[in-house]
Amino acid sequence: GHLNGCRVALALTGKGNQSAAVLTERATAEFAPAAVIFVGVAGALQSHLGLGDVVVATHVYAYHGATSQDDGLTSRPRTWELSHRVHQIAAHLERTGDWVRQLPGGSPPPRVHFGPVAAGEIVHYSAVSDARQWLREHYSDAVAVEMEAAGVAQAGHLNDALPTIMVRGISDYADESKSAADDAGWQLRAAANAAAFATDLAAALAAELDEGRGPSSR
Repeated sequence: GHLNGCRVALALTGKGNQSAAVLTERATAEFAPAAVIFVGVAGALQSHLGLGDVVVATHVYAYHGATSQDDGLTSRPRTWELSHRVHQIAAHLERTGDWVRQLPGGSPPPRVHFGPVAAGEIVHYSAVSDARQWLREHYSDAVAVEMEAAGVAQAGHLNDALPTIMVRGISDYADESKSAADDAGWQLRAAANAAAFATDLAAALAAELDEGRGPSSR
């Protein structure tokens, strides 16, 4: 289909980094996209993020990489970084604020945050569990946690460093309040906010990439 003047293909990945990686690879082989934008929800790890806010991942941490030794686990993560060019385009959209026009009025608009996102294989319902302690000790700069970004980032990396952008809406705080936030409909609202930002980002990326091709390649 077409979205804001650019051609897009949509795919639903489901939960888990492995599933997301496989489907991203299949979509890349089928459509040969200029960029991949992965949109969904995440749990906040920092108190300055609000429910419904949008996070653009500057880095993706595959936080379950580790070695087991006599004195405990030692972190051995994989990390993928957002390209500088894409970061600048996304930051410009955040500064202009035009993307919020797609959202219904009546409440303060969500904020956009840039920071690392941790991707693992567990759903967090506790702020005091061993899993959350692991994140605090080894990934203290991560602003959000989710379950697919590492797979998508790896697929993009293996496809000649295809620009791959993670846009996540904050649907909970990855703690004991998660069930209440889900019941209050924050998953849908957070996903809608992330989709609104991603829509404008897709159009901006398409314009930038098309302009970068130059007349000789058209």
